[in-house]
Formats: sequence, C-alpha cells, structure tokens
Amino acid sequence: MGSVGDCYDNSMIDAFRSRRQVELLDRQRWRTRIELAKAIFDYLENWHNRQRWRSSIGMLTPIEFEWASMVA
Repeated sequence: MGSVGDCYDNSMIDAFRSRRQVELLDRQRWRTRIELAKAIFDYLENWHNRQRWRSSIGMLTPIEFEWASMVA
C-alpha cells in the first residue's frame, strides 16, 4: 500500500479486516469452509463493493459515486 516505513503501510487493509470482522464474521457461525467462503464472497460483491458508504468519496456508495461522476 505505501512505501517502506510509511505509517499508512497497512492501515487500509487493517481497516477493511476490522470492518469485515464486525459486519460479517462476528454475526454468525458457519458449519463448513464452503459456507464461509460463500458468505465472504457475498459480503464483498454485494455489500462492501456496491452498497457500503465510503468517507473517501463523500459518504456515497461506489455505485452512487460512479453514477454522479457520469452525470457531472
């Protein structure tokens, strides 16, 4: 993510992992690894990448941000 010795080196992935833990992993238990893999895929594709608000883009979802940039 950043250069060697940069204080922001792992901050983005650490923030993502902590959000994933709170928003997905702490809410349910899965019987198999396949169920867990499907849940993580669903979380990434349908929630995190499409619906979750981002402060870096003005508290919009990525889809809203892309739509606004096409209209502007």
